[in-house]
Amino acid sequence: MRARQWIVAAMMAMSVTLGGTVQAQQPPAQSQAQTNPASAPAAPAPAPRGAAPAEGAGPILSTDTKAARAKLDGYKAELDQKEVALQGRALNDAELQALRDQLAPLTENINAVIDQQAPRLEASRARLSQLGPKPAAGQPEESADVARDRTEREAAVAEFDETQRLGRALLVQADQIATQIADRRRAAFTNTLFAQSEGLLSPTLWLNALQAIPRELRAQSITLSDTVEHLQRNATIPRLLFLGLALGVAIALYVGRRSIAPRLIRRDNAITDPARRSRLLAALGVFILGAVPAAAGSWLIWVAIHSAEVMPPRLELVIGAILGGLAFVAFVRALVDAILAPDHQSWRLIPVSNETADRIMSFAVTIATVVVVGKALEAFNRAIAAVLPISIMTRALFALAAALIFAELLRRFAARESQAEDCLGPYVPTGINIGGPLRTVGWIVTAVVILSVLAGYIALASFLVDQAIWIAILVSVLVVGIEMADEFIGNTLRSQSRIATTLQANTGLRRRSLEQIGVLSSGVLRLALIIVAVMLVLAPWGIQSLDYTGSLRAAFFGFTVGGITISLSSILIAGLFIAVGFAFTRVVQRWLDNTFLPSTDLDAGLRNSIRTAAGYLGVIVTGAIAFTYLGLSLERLTLVAGALSVGIGFGLQSIVNNFISGLILLWERPIRVGDLVVVGDGEGYVRRINVRSTEIQTGDRSTLIVPNSNLISGIVRNRVRNDRIGRVLVSVPVPRAADPDHVSDVMRKAALAHREVMSEPPPRVFFKKVTENTIDFDLICFVDDIDSAGRVSSDLYFAIFRALRESGLGELPPSAAPAPAEEEPAPKPDPKEPEPLEDEGLTFPKDKVPS
Repeated sequence: MRARQWIVAAMMAMSVTLGGTVQAQQPPAQSQAQTNPASAPAAPAPAPRGAAPAEGAGPILSTDTKAARAKLDGYKAELDQKEVALQGRALNDAELQALRDQLAPLTENINAVIDQQAPRLEASRARLSQLGPKPAAGQPEESADVARDRTEREAAVAEFDETQRLGRALLVQADQIATQIADRRRAAFTNTLFAQSEGLLSPTLWLNALQAIPRELRAQSITLSDTVEHLQRNATIPRLLFLGLALGVAIALYVGRRSIAPRLIRRDNAITDPARRSRLLAALGVFILGAVPAAAGSWLIWVAIHSAEVMPPRLELVIGAILGGLAFVAFVRALVDAILAPDHQSWRLIPVSNETADRIMSFAVTIATVVVVGKALEAFNRAIAAVLPISIMTRALFALAAALIFAELLRRFAARESQAEDCLGPYVPTGINIGGPLRTVGWIVTAVVILSVLAGYIALASFLVDQAIWIAILVSVLVVGIEMADEFIGNTLRSQSRIATTLQANTGLRRRSLEQIGVLSSGVLRLALIIVAVMLVLAPWGIQSLDYTGSLRAAFFGFTVGGITISLSSILIAGLFIAVGFAFTRVVQRWLDNTFLPSTDLDAGLRNSIRTAAGYLGVIVTGAIAFTYLGLSLERLTLVAGALSVGIGFGLQSIVNNFISGLILLWERPIRVGDLVVVGDGEGYVRRINVRSTEIQTGDRSTLIVPNSNLISGIVRNRVRNDRIGRVLVSVPVPRAADPDHVSDVMRKAALAHREVMSEPPPRVFFKKVTENTIDFDLICFVDDIDSAGRVSSDLYFAIFRALRESGLGELPPSAAPAPAEEEPAPKPDPKEPEPLEDEGLTFPKDKVPS
């Protein structure tokens, strides 16, 4: 009995021990023992931290990875719900757009999880790479500690990599859902836009409309009775007082804006040429005072009616359409008045005649009124649930009316041009002109609208009318916005304004830098305005801002190609690193030149070597930092260099040589644009330095194309490398009987008398040599600009020979005539004075710059 009790107690203890062990060993993910219990009857005991996991056991996830996986599981559940919603009932455009809007935060959250795991994965891979590859077969096995460490690091890499792969799979799923939503929205938009019904000339349409008139009258009667009943039930005295107060304030805003605007914004006709900024400010004030009070009045009435609940809900939509239409007409009128200023010709932003401004104003208000009335009637038809023929006829008639008004506008402008040509001869357009491609597009749109109405494509006709008006408004606002950006940002920094002066004083920027910043800022703002305008133009076509932002986000934050992530943000930040590194390198070089190296006893050559080495070191470090940030490791650069070396070895040596030489020329700048250089037998001014060759303009106006490798590896004489001072050499032979002192005095006085000859260093006369019949003298002087050296040399020759002729030394024997430069015996070379050259047939040597 006692033995049996001991056996039962032992079995109970063993079962408790095994149960606790199995419970402690189970990971979050299913292991092999869980999926196949028969194959693993008992789990091993948990291994301590740092020990290799037992064979067959699943990975033990860290706490952070568990949290990340839980988030990804939640996001996957939400994405699955949206897929089910798309596969279910047919969704309208508003529901599809709401579903699309819900994807954006999900995508951002998934990207956040992926970005959070990326540095951990890279760190784990870096630690694993330090262990090196596993020993191959036949090599000594690694120790147990190394094997255990390798197992742990491989598990960490697999853990983070799997989390990232799960996140990227969810991103693909989100993109697929977004694509499905976009496709369904475009398909629904296309089907609605090109839906065909009975045309306006169809007898069936008119017959159905006439048959529906009694029903519509009954529906209107019911709507009227419901409205009266609703008013009697809800129209209390406080509500009516509140509604009357709102209506009075709105009327005051509508009426008062016509008299307040001229008093606050004065556009004086006596000022014939107001400043551009004054015209823009006046236009902005006229637009705000003309549109904002009307919009505020309409909104105030709408809020009062909605809050007082004195109208049935279905009629509130009609009232909202009417109030919005009134605000829209006021907006159009204010916009045209701000841009064209019909009563103030000198204050117009676009130069047009008074007749053109008045005509555009009247036609714009007329078209806006017709569209507003049509929208209000469409809202009323929806409120009373009008039959389809009535709704089709309403939209068709108002689309046709808008098209005919626009056609009349085009015809009036065409008639005006023909009258001007008949009366005044050749027509010279002044200011804006609705002609050429603009008039052609207008007639095409008008014809398409009319044909669509007649053919039964009523939705297409209404859409084209709305889109034409919408584009015209956006273009007008865009023109004003661009003008204001150029004036208030670009011109403010380009002119001597108070803001520019303050910025220049506080930031230390040069005037030229401020001008460049102004041009760049106005250009960026102009581009942003154009992008926003394009997005607003495409918005009615079903293209939403999320489609743009998704593409811009992918371009800015990167996309992966061949294992390398290419992103605009990384490129910009790497460019910033390069700019900062180069600036810091220049600062260090300047400090070495001006502060540190002058305090040492090093010679000038060693100082220059140290400065150059510091510059190369800074460039190398900066490039390494930029490439590392871009993710371009040394191995990848080596592969690219190896691939390029194959092409270079097969015939690109000269091209690459010239390319590298061009980069050296642009970086070290031994030759700059505008320098006077001598390359071989050619001499001229450098006009352009390209990456392959350099263009040099010679004295005969021809262009010399020199490969950059010749300029780097060959001998090039740069006459204006250090400064533009030029040397003038005048050689004069006189008879042997002449007085040398007198000749020297004549030549020196001629040089001192010339206004372009520099007084320091002073002109000097050298007794060069004595021949059989003559004695030769050289006059050396300097001018501050090498371009004037030839002219000064010619003037000195005239002055010297004129003075010698007056003193009786002008008649030289034939043998005393100056010999050409190439036939003159070459003197002993002087390293400080270059050899003379022949210049355009003259026998005198050309000026040189002292070395």
